[in-house]
Amino acid sequence: MGKVAVGAAVIGAAAVVGVAALVVRQRMKSSGRWARCMAIVKEFEEKCGTPEGKLKQIADAMTVEMHAGLASEGGSKLKMLISYVDNLPTGDEEGVFYALDLGGTNFRVLRVQLGGKEGGIVHQEFAEASIPPELMSGTSEALFDYIAEKLANFVDEEEQIFHDLASGRQRELGFTFSFPVMQTSINSGNLIRWTKGFSIDDTVGQDVVGELTKALKRKGVEMRVAALVNDTIGTLAGGRYTSNDVALAVILGTGTNAAYVERAQAIPKWHGPLPKSGEMVINMEWGNFRSSHLPLTEYDHTLDIESLNPGEQIFEKLTSGMYLGEILRRVLLKLAEEASFFGDEVPAKLKIPFVLRTPEMSAIHQDTSSDLRVVDEKLKTILEISNTSLKTRRVVVELCNIVATRGARLAAAGILGVLKKMGRDTTNESGKKTVIAMDGGLYEHYTEYRKCLENTVSELLGDENASSIFFEHSNDGSGIGAALLAASNSLYVNEKSSSS
Repeated sequence: MGKVAVGAAVIGAAAVVGVAALVVRQRMKSSGRWARCMAIVKEFEEKCGTPEGKLKQIADAMTVEMHAGLASEGGSKLKMLISYVDNLPTGDEEGVFYALDLGGTNFRVLRVQLGGKEGGIVHQEFAEASIPPELMSGTSEALFDYIAEKLANFVDEEEQIFHDLASGRQRELGFTFSFPVMQTSINSGNLIRWTKGFSIDDTVGQDVVGELTKALKRKGVEMRVAALVNDTIGTLAGGRYTSNDVALAVILGTGTNAAYVERAQAIPKWHGPLPKSGEMVINMEWGNFRSSHLPLTEYDHTLDIESLNPGEQIFEKLTSGMYLGEILRRVLLKLAEEASFFGDEVPAKLKIPFVLRTPEMSAIHQDTSSDLRVVDEKLKTILEISNTSLKTRRVVVELCNIVATRGARLAAAGILGVLKKMGRDTTNESGKKTVIAMDGGLYEHYTEYRKCLENTVSELLGDENASSIFFEHSNDGSGIGAALLAASNSLYVNEKSSSS
């Protein structure tokens, strides 16, 4: 063999060795990246841990905070707001009533005809609209004018179809306003602070019924606000209309809250005359609950710091629909930045806060296809990430599970805390049922979350005690409930009953 041929063979062999070495290095680099990915996921999972013992500590802390909030204003992170609802619907209510339900980024208007004991809800109609983002941080007048205009259009359309409002009767409205309000009567209350992404400074401290009433006048709508309620109280009222066993309502949607029926004598800060019913509905505002036992991670801390309300609504930021997808995005971003989870480049879309919404997270989590094609499609359409491996997609699903499981189990611990305060966490000899009215898109549509929540409540109570607790989905309970409370507090109904 000539020198040239030998030289070429040596060079060829060296090239093969070089390629092999490059492949080995790439594999080592890849396995190093994967090991880093797994370490980040494992640490996150451990920090999100919700063992039974921890959940019972959180439930006890919730009960303690409830007592403190009922004792004095400002005594607790839980506002424990007195709702002035001391009589929940009985089923006797009659007439046509409207409801306006402002629960978050969307609102709905309803028209409900009630037929009394025999008729129940004769018919109902509703329309929905979303709040334009610029109005969420604009002026009070702009927001309420927009809402009043949508309500005016709805009233006009409905009254052209139905002519069942008694002549000479003013229209009456139940206003569900799902933000912290210091209620001063059944139909007045001042906004304490905005939540759920709203930030309109000139509404804070104002009577929201007054703001709505002024907007209705500007739009030429003749309507009296008969009741101001929180969405959770509306859900409680809607649930009670169909079942006397409803004693607690929980909303799990964009935000979260709970309301329940308390004995009036167990409210030290109540200084008015005791209501005839002996009861008062309490709006807990439990989204603001916090405890040293809550399992917080670095992602929760940065989300909180960068939010519109840092230091507030910590429980809500762990459990509700506005934030679950955002927590997932933050974990994925760390994986991309520190372990090249999606390749050498960090996907630009992944850097955008709130680009990954909880409904998308729910779809990813609940993908049962063998190749996780829904996960693949969501990563492509939302984050513009393509060519992911099945192994990568499985990690994304596992992260959804970690985030949703923690949120659902913490919400379950909150429910246990309320049941303990009400003395309904153990079975009694009378065999009395406790029905929990549930509402909100997170509870309704995120099946894995809902199952985990209900199973965890059973786990915490034990089989025997759990046998008397029932969950009931109160679909649109908050809107119907507001109309029912408008009926309960109607001038027309009150005049009718006082004249008879």
